[in-house]
Amino acid sequence: MKIGVFATFMSPIATPTMIRDFGKRAEDIGLDSIWMGEHVVLFDKNTFGYPGSKDGRIPVPEGGGMLDVTATFGFLAAETSRLRFGTGVALVPQRNPIYTAKEICTLDWLTDGRIDFGIGVGWNKEEVEACGYRWEDRGARCDEFLEVMRRLWTEPVVDFSGKWVKFETCRLDPKPIQKPHVPIIVGGYADAALRRAVRFGAGWYGFNRDPAGTREMLARLDDAFAKVGRKRADDFEIIITPPASMPMDAMQEYADLGVHRLVVNLGSQRPERVDQRMAEIEDLVTKAA
Repeated sequence: MKIGVFATFMSPIATPTMIRDFGKRAEDIGLDSIWMGEHVVLFDKNTFGYPGSKDGRIPVPEGGGMLDVTATFGFLAAETSRLRFGTGVALVPQRNPIYTAKEICTLDWLTDGRIDFGIGVGWNKEEVEACGYRWEDRGARCDEFLEVMRRLWTEPVVDFSGKWVKFETCRLDPKPIQKPHVPIIVGGYADAALRRAVRFGAGWYGFNRDPAGTREMLARLDDAFAKVGRKRADDFEIIITPPASMPMDAMQEYADLGVHRLVVNLGSQRPERVDQRMAEIEDLVTKAA
């Protein structure tokens, strides 16, 4: 089982020096990957609360915000040579699919194939609408956008006529280094998300899942594969971020379930907490080796 870290880099704490040093340290201790979440804007009031906190709010520093994923990964890639980088998750239904395809395949090109494209439909209604899209049809739009990106990554010339995207004789280069394209890792727990994972995914990503919750989701994922007459392949990656409160000595349970990558939540970015957490993660990397 490979070990990665989920790090929500936020200003003003996440300075260029902090991020550079963190990337080098992560690579030095043998981490497989760094994963980042995505929110382009935040709101004082939301229709639905953030599912990762008790009060429904994303815990950002006063006057700060989440750094852009693609820019941060480009910065980190220039400071490392082995680390993979995963979006956890990119909010596909509120993105322009052609720009996104270009950003992700360019990152893949410049990192020599070290990108995982984790995707989801998101929970923040206000954010989706601020980006110019409707909330209610985000699932169907996500599927169409993924199909657009997949074809742009793999075909020399593309014609596409969908509900949201239409173009003729379109070319996108460079193509991704990874073949057939950048791995699409689908996040989400609804039946639609599992169907999306079966259709598009090279893997499934579960955030804040304990071993029991992971076991349940794997059973549902296998049912989704069975409904289309397929079986989950050994190379279909299962990637899990455990609850932040889960003790490190309990992580073996995930390996026993067949989890391929465990992406441990970094939590606080205060220097003393980062030092403590990275020491714990380094010990986990040693045990998992």
